[in-house]
Amino acid sequence: MSYVLRTILNPSHRKDLFDRLARLDPSQAPVWGRMTSPSMVAHLCDQMRMPFNDKPSARIPGVPRNFLLRQLVLYLLPWPKGTVQGPPEAFHTEPGILSDDLATLRQLVDQFGSAPPDRNWPDHPNFGHMSRRDWGVFCYRHFDHHLRQFGV
Repeated sequence: MSYVLRTILNPSHRKDLFDRLARLDPSQAPVWGRMTSPSMVAHLCDQMRMPFNDKPSARIPGVPRNFLLRQLVLYLLPWPKGTVQGPPEAFHTEPGILSDDLATLRQLVDQFGSAPPDRNWPDHPNFGHMSRRDWGVFCYRHFDHHLRQFGV
């Protein structure tokens, strides 16, 4: 059996995510957590801005930036439901009209997908230095995590 690494850099994986996003019901209660689906889309937009943030993100205290731990969390371990708080810069935007926010999210994802691979990617507040590949896997897993939160 072969394992396919899911990444937002892969056009078919992006399509899968946006097909699932299209099935979001704004009235659907989350399976866990307190976020609404419109606030989750705004949160994903903020998260997609992070790889293009020119100012350094504040490091989250108490989160080790150990290479092995980062690799396990990014690539292998299941993510906990509702117990890990993301960085403050991933929660700036208030939700607007869902269709507009989804269009913004698509633009941000396309911007990420078309960015030069050799650009200098910023540190993530939780994980420290991440490559383009790391960011691509993180973004896919982050989207997937929140889509599961809303049953899509």
